[in-house]
Amino acid sequence: MSDGKRRKTDVLQGTLDLMILQTLAALGSLHGYAIAARLEQVSGGSLRLNMGTLYPGLMRLEQRGLVRGAWGVTGTSRRARFYTITAAGRRQLEVEKAEWAQQISIMRALLEGGEQP
Repeated sequence: MSDGKRRKTDVLQGTLDLMILQTLAALGSLHGYAIAARLEQVSGGSLRLNMGTLYPGLMRLEQRGLVRGAWGVTGTSRRARFYTITAAGRRQLEVEKAEWAQQISIMRALLEGGEQP
């Protein structure tokens, strides 16, 4: 950007659930702020989730039975809701990862393949 500010990446529609599930599968039980911080860390600061985006996603996943939330206390003695991926969430994560792999393969073929005769 011309003003020198780093552009923050928007979450693509449909990717938030996958990112949350993968984060919980990799790191175990986390509260919402820790999930958002991890996604920002992994993206090198390019991805910033506001809580108005993250918490509805967590609630949606909990309603679908893909994550389970329970109240606990953070390392800084604050009360927070911690989320854990369920067995159903792990199965859904595998399905979504396979779908993303297919989409990536298609996009790679389109972007790298150039014009076809």
